[in-house]
Amino acid sequence: MSLRCLLLALVLSLGLAASGCSVRRLAVDAIGDGLVSGPSVYETDGDIQLVGEALPFSIKFVETLIAQSPQNLGLLLAASRAYLLYAYAYVQYEAEQVVEHDVGRAREIGVRAHKLFIRAFDYALRGLEVDHPGFRKALAAAPEKAVATVGNPRSVADVDLLYAAAAALAGAIGTAKQDATMLARLAEVDALITRALALDESWNAGALHEFATTWYAARPGIRDREKIQWHYARAVALSEGKRAGPHVAYAEGVAIADQNRKEFEASLNRALAVDLDADPNSRLLNALAQRRAHWLRSRTKELFLE
Repeated sequence: MSLRCLLLALVLSLGLAASGCSVRRLAVDAIGDGLVSGPSVYETDGDIQLVGEALPFSIKFVETLIAQSPQNLGLLLAASRAYLLYAYAYVQYEAEQVVEHDVGRAREIGVRAHKLFIRAFDYALRGLEVDHPGFRKALAAAPEKAVATVGNPRSVADVDLLYAAAAALAGAIGTAKQDATMLARLAEVDALITRALALDESWNAGALHEFATTWYAARPGIRDREKIQWHYARAVALSEGKRAGPHVAYAEGVAIADQNRKEFEASLNRALAVDLDADPNSRLLNALAQRRAHWLRSRTKELFLE
């Protein structure tokens, strides 16, 4: 949510509390429409702790607005993004830190992360169903056929929602690896990300390719190293070297799997060399990627046999 929209929402929620439903709905829709494009106030902030403390309030506030306008694309997308960010950057990350000394606690946190990813996925699907009724059932039944309808005609939020849905479902699968019903949904993630790339491969400075690098490296099944390498190269090129994420994804998804310590360390060094201010719209994402780079580097001896 942009700072301007957040402040407007707070003012309207107070000033229109006693107004009629139609007036309130128009005000809420105006806020939602402003959320469809552009970076959020969180994405431009490099203070990881500050963002983490603010996210729960933002999430519940957006949900309050959604209750007033259940089919507003901007609000549904904002809710999906917020849940996705909170689940990945804070809850799942905590589980990864805890597992080394308390497996039981890590499992509990992992279950919470899974539920939050599912919420993010649900909001993304609700957003896609605004312009594509029945999309949820269609995706589950025939993923490739379902996603082919997205973008015909193109909606302003189509790619954003496809990405949110793919990343959220991937997160849900990753936090429930023993659940056969979740593993059966791998094809849905494949279809969502493939369609998003087909519609706009350069979206968000290569974010789709960065996600694809992580996804295809971690996805169960035959590992296509050439495909992973291509997505990584495209992510770096489209971000013009201003994103740390692609390098971390490559270090974790490729170098560790190949047990190539030299490549691992070089990739992490490239990630840590990225200037947080080089791309103001990606400060948070870069800060999170660099946090993960530091954590991975601290575990080098554990991750490599030699």
